[in-house]
Amino acid sequence: MSDPPLKILLAAVEPSADLIGASLIRDLREIAPQIQISGCGGPAMEREGLGSLFPIDAFSVMGATDVIKVAPVAMKRARELAEHAAAARADVAVFIDGWAFSRLAATRLRRLSPSTTSIKFVAPQIWASRPQRVKFVKRYFDGVLTLLPFEPPYFTRDGVRAEFVGNPNFQAAWRARGNERAFRARHKIGEAPLLAVLLGSRKREVTRLATPFRDAAALLVKEIPDLRIVSPVAESVSALVRNKMKDWPGDPLLVGPDEKYDAMAAANAALTASGTASTELAINKTPMAVAYKVDPLTAFWARCVKKSPYASIINVAADRFVIPEFIQENCEGPPIAAALHELFADPSVYVEQASAFDAILHELGVDGPSASRLAAMRVIEWAHLGKSRKSEK
Repeated sequence: MSDPPLKILLAAVEPSADLIGASLIRDLREIAPQIQISGCGGPAMEREGLGSLFPIDAFSVMGATDVIKVAPVAMKRARELAEHAAAARADVAVFIDGWAFSRLAATRLRRLSPSTTSIKFVAPQIWASRPQRVKFVKRYFDGVLTLLPFEPPYFTRDGVRAEFVGNPNFQAAWRARGNERAFRARHKIGEAPLLAVLLGSRKREVTRLATPFRDAAALLVKEIPDLRIVSPVAESVSALVRNKMKDWPGDPLLVGPDEKYDAMAAANAALTASGTASTELAINKTPMAVAYKVDPLTAFWARCVKKSPYASIINVAADRFVIPEFIQENCEGPPIAAALHELFADPSVYVEQASAFDAILHELGVDGPSASRLAAMRVIEWAHLGKSRKSEK
């Protein structure tokens, strides 16, 4: 008699986690077609057949102030998720990114469904801040799948099972690298200098960054003849970005997700919010400046707990400032514009950034084995190990 199909709970409450979850679902079903998957996720996971237990829109926030505001909803949804796992007798629960929500849900899962194996996919960045979080991971998670190659030792030395699999989103970006010539021809840009501007995928990011990014763009339009601006816009903030950029200088060209990588590849340089976009730009060989700003309370808290001097993953992986960063009080138009102007004006600065990307990206595994397939294999393996341990008790 064959074993019953595994029951897997997936939890993703942020846009990037939703994409990782979608790729994980595809590989889980390819490896084990009879597998039963439930949980919460966004549109990408729903397109793969997941019926989300609740909408995740409310959780796309950044900063301590925003997190506090959604805490009551998060606690309610975390309990619902744990109750569902218990009722469904889930063999394994995979919490994808979203540390604050994962923490809430994992504690409730351990209490309400203690036989469910709990896995954290995307490790909390204890190398950047709050290394004591490894104690929580050890207590409430049975394993960690990491996106960055240097992360596993932070957990294994404390007795936590951890394995590097890579980032499915970065690998998807690598496979979908943009076409510079096609984009320029399609939009009749020719050989004009082109600046890509990426304001982020969260409404608070766009609201906080719109003014300093506009100020930087205005200075560059004055300094660089014939400069064009292109802005790949995330669906989640499309209306807001279009409203914020309607009076920008340089007649910005706004494009959707379907042209994002083409726009990145076509740009001579980019200004981006800190986040996934910086690695996507590196994949498309686009030198850049990274900038970010949060509310004062979050900034104060971050200064108290932060260990790493870097914001972008490219700089973290390189352990040096490959990309200039303008964070908080330094996130102002003039210094950002000066750094970007140097990329347009000095070929050596441009080449220095671009030449560093290849080695860093290879280390991150963007051109390596499928991260989502490796993750799916480990989820199934660790789920079976968990079932074996339970049967032995």
